[in-house]
Amino acid sequence: MPNFANFRQLGKKIICVGRNYCEHAKELGNAIPTKPMIFLKSTNSYINPGEKVITPPGCQNLHQEVELGVIISKEAKNIQKERWNDYVAGYTVALDMTARDFQDEAKKAGAPWFLAKSFDTSCPVGDFIDKSKLKDPHDVEVYCLINGQVKQKCNTNQMIFDIPTLLAYVTQFATLDPGDLLLTGTPAGVCRVQSGDEIEFGLTGITSSKVRIQ
Repeated sequence: MPNFANFRQLGKKIICVGRNYCEHAKELGNAIPTKPMIFLKSTNSYINPGEKVITPPGCQNLHQEVELGVIISKEAKNIQKERWNDYVAGYTVALDMTARDFQDEAKKAGAPWFLAKSFDTSCPVGDFIDKSKLKDPHDVEVYCLINGQVKQKCNTNQMIFDIPTLLAYVTQFATLDPGDLLLTGTPAGVCRVQSGDEIEFGLTGITSSKVRIQ
């Protein structure tokens, strides 16, 4: 059995879901999706609690996005919704750090988001949480504080597409491997962060982590 506490080293990819909370889509002026919007972050983006997020060169508008993460337990292809939990080892909480100005520029050009989403240090993650410790991932509060002020706080029951739907959808097209991380989207409240800011992110009553912006 793999040691999923080391999912950062074990997994091959970070699968992300865009616009999975209505209010977040609205705050960025985006349409509400009718099917999951999937993109990737590369594993060079991982950092651990207590480490620093390095703002990429030229970025003037760096945003934080707190998300519930799902860690895959075994090879997964064409998952049936009713069996989704068989493929889950556990959970974590993560920040999808986004160079928003890079992303906006890419959108206007019809270009990929790679630099906006996968720069080094752009995916701080918390500790591994065994699925036995989180009975209902669809009823947990994700939160983010910046310098002690609440910026994001929302229950995962507000997700547009739940975890079974996301896993069934993604694995139609791409096989997931042990240790892969699925980020399930961020709620409203993303904002600009700057050098020196401390970000606390977590799941209320379960786990909490901190990183600092450099």
